[in-house]
Amino acid sequence: MEFKINDEKNIPISQLKALYEDVEWYAYTNDLNLLQQACLQSLDLISVWREETLLGLVRVVGDGLTIIYIQDILVLNAYQNQGIATLLMQHVLNKYKNVRQKVLLTEEAPDVRHFYEKNGFISCDQGTLVSFAKLG
Repeated sequence: MEFKINDEKNIPISQLKALYEDVEWYAYTNDLNLLQQACLQSLDLISVWREETLLGLVRVVGDGLTIIYIQDILVLNAYQNQGIATLLMQHVLNKYKNVRQKVLLTEEAPDVRHFYEKNGFISCDQGTLVSFAKLG
């Protein structure tokens, strides 16, 4: 199967809606204009396409010099476990290899933990760092 990587931030709202709803991230699709603006204002947005279909994306925020924050990484359910998320993650890690802090916040699940650990991330509950978040 042939995939095309794209770094264009201006993804059509219909494609964003289809992707985010497919993975049930409905909090994002409650305001599609806000989601599209968030994509446009991100430091980076890397997406994977098959023909005209958005299969997945990774959204990066930060300064790109000392810190990046991986905000979203998601892949259509029908295309999961085919290496697309790894392709996206490796693209980000290679592009920002000189950035010292690469941070993300995600849900706790065995498959999620395994994915990030195999990509070189260490959970803050296992290292010398502490993590705090204020949501809402």
